[in-house]
Amino acid sequence: MPRDDVPATGSQDAYGPAQIARRISAAGVAKGQSAASHLFVLAVLAGAFIALGALFYTLIISDSALGAGPTRLIGGLAFAVGLVLVVIAGGELFTGNALMSLPWLEGRLTMGALLRNWSIVYVGNLVGALLIAVLVVLSGVLNSPALSATAADMADTKLSLTMTEAFFRGILCNMLVCLAVWMSAAARSASGKVAVILLPIAAFVAIGFEHSIANMYVVPVAMLKGVVSYDPVGFVRNLVVVTAGNVVGGGILIAGAYWVVFGKPES
Repeated sequence: MPRDDVPATGSQDAYGPAQIARRISAAGVAKGQSAASHLFVLAVLAGAFIALGALFYTLIISDSALGAGPTRLIGGLAFAVGLVLVVIAGGELFTGNALMSLPWLEGRLTMGALLRNWSIVYVGNLVGALLIAVLVVLSGVLNSPALSATAADMADTKLSLTMTEAFFRGILCNMLVCLAVWMSAAARSASGKVAVILLPIAAFVAIGFEHSIANMYVVPVAMLKGVVSYDPVGFVRNLVVVTAGNVVGGGILIAGAYWVVFGKPES
């Protein structure tokens, strides 16, 4: 097993797994102590970034003649711009913040601080995603028949999922999202962070897993555009179930697993 010593000063080697755990834990503690106003603004930005990634995905897959697999792969790489913006430009994303359960499990973060962060960030993400949905409809971008048809198909697919399907797709999605965030903490450069983010995000999008924050944009924009029936109950049901799956996937399966291996309460 490779050593996980701190590299020498100036080294460009990636941080090792145990070091990543310490960095993620320290970041989670800092997030738990952040001012509510700062968290909210950064969360609005993150929700907007993910929505823009979803819009980019909508464009890329529309009228593609490449076949389902290649089209969704390229679309997934386009969607990844959302998480790249969150990580590089700065933002607070609920799904990524599921990793804050690591410092909570270590006893470094209280449950109150954890739930405070998740609540503020979730609402901020929703505001940012809805803001972009409104702006996109007003901009006329979706007036293209191809893009409107794609937006409708994306929303219909999400609303037609059973609760079981939505829940387990949410688990699988946030396993990959949190692994992308986890690996980005290993990189020492912006280019390194981008490189490790792309494939896990492309994978979850291409396969068709469910991301709660992306859904905050995808379903409302189709409803606002009038290409799917107005169904707020269906939207909320999907969002609640997918959110629960995202918490399990990132906060329990990923953060919990690494806590078992690397997590140690500070002495």
